[in-house]
Order: sequence, then C-alpha cells, then structure tokens
Amino acid sequence: MTTSRHPLQIHVLARPGYALRLGLRRGRAGNPPLVIFNGLGANLELLDGFVAALDERPLVVIDAPIVEAALPFPPYRFSNLVREVDTVLIELGFAEPIDVMGISWGGFVAQQFALQYPNRCRRLVLAASSPGVLMVPGPPTALIAMLGLGMLPGSLGRGFMSARVLGGVFLREPERVTEHLGRLAPSGTWTQIAQLLALWGWSSLPWLSHLRQPTLVLAGSEDPVAPLANAYLLANLIPDATLTVLEDGHGFLLSRPLQTATCTLGFLTRP
Repeated sequence: MTTSRHPLQIHVLARPGYALRLGLRRGRAGNPPLVIFNGLGANLELLDGFVAALDERPLVVIDAPIVEAALPFPPYRFSNLVREVDTVLIELGFAEPIDVMGISWGGFVAQQFALQYPNRCRRLVLAASSPGVLMVPGPPTALIAMLGLGMLPGSLGRGFMSARVLGGVFLREPERVTEHLGRLAPSGTWTQIAQLLALWGWSSLPWLSHLRQPTLVLAGSEDPVAPLANAYLLANLIPDATLTVLEDGHGFLLSRPLQTATCTLGFLTRP
C-alpha cells in the first residue's frame, strides 16, 4: 500500500507476521542515501521538522515493524530485521553504499545493520541511543512513563508522560509536547511487545569495537531514557566515533530539528 499525502512517499510493505512502514524520498542523485531507523513507539511523521532541515539527498525513514493481531513466531530479532530491510532497500533501488541513522530503539537496529553489512553502511549516526540491555539505566520515573505510554496510548495524561520520557525542554515546558502529540500515532499492544522482545537479550557492547564505519554519536545532556553515560560508552568503544552533546533531553530531534540536522549533515558530508 502506498500513499503520497506526506512529503515522503509512504509505503506499507507486508512481511510474514508483521508489516514495514517507511517513508521514501528519491531526492537528488550524487549523495549517498540516508536510511533512518525510527524509535520505539514513534512514527515517521514526528520527524517532519528534522527531515525538512536535511538536504535533498535520497532518504528512507523506517518505522519499527507493525504487528497487528499476534506476535510472529518466532518473534523477529534485529539480525533478521536488518536482513529484511536490506532486501527492501535493494528492491527500492538502493543497492549502493548507504548512510545509516538510528534514533533511540532504532539505534539498536542501526548498530546491527552496520555490523552485518559493513560494506553497505558507509557512515553511522546514533541519536539518543545506547548499547542495548547492558546500558546505564535512566531514572525510574522515565521508565514508568514509558510503560504508561505503551499501556495507555489514548490516556489524557499522555502529554505529562511524554514530557517525562522526552526530558529536557519538554520537561521544563510541558506545554510544548502538545504540538507533537497531534502527529503521534500510538503503536498497538502487539507491536510494542514485539519491539521489546527484539531488544530482550540484545547488546552491542561485545562487538562495538569491530565497527569500522565513521560514527557520529548524538546525545542529550538531560536524557532520562538513555543517560549521557551511554553515549560516552558508544563513542569510546567504536573506533572511529565522534560525540556531540546537545543541551536537551531524549527528544532533541523534536525540539532542535535544525541543530540536529546541521550536526548530521556536517558529519555525513565531511571529507
């Protein structure tokens, strides 16, 4: 299924047990395509400001897989997911080396892609992410708010819970969350369970030192979900990594789209 209302051409591709929802922009030839793996419970419309601030390079934004009725058996793992994504990218005409970006949960998928396809992944950007289950945890209030958003997606208190999760400027000015809630399409229960099961037992710590791609680690100084210590772990263990810290929380792509896009493009276009 395809729709063209959004600035990105949106496709929903059926796969055994789940569906992949992605936004596609063919862009201008000459620059490597940028493939963005979205965060847990997020949808690509939330990245409109960030996408608008990027240059005209080819772009693919991939939401976490959608699971409608019941969990696929066996549940998908990141290794299987990136294999499927690579097949989809080739079908879309992106057989050349690509730049890969992962946001939060999507950062796990991006790290897995860089490991499995070192010749396909030219550069890697990890935003508000961590090494997986072996990470420095955030405060319990952020975890409780994440569980609340997952279990009560239509709750009247989701603005309050979102501010607790996003942190930074959204925690100081909770009213700013409202402008983004209208673009939020809450995930179904099975989808969220599948996302959490994919993460269960997964950690990149044992093999981060094997990643050879130039890597940009973007982190919020006040991130309640993936505290700043995790960014230092990533940047110190990946051999060719650069760390950039933004004075904000977990949601800096929403609150600072232009600054985040500038940092990302500066990294992707450097010699």
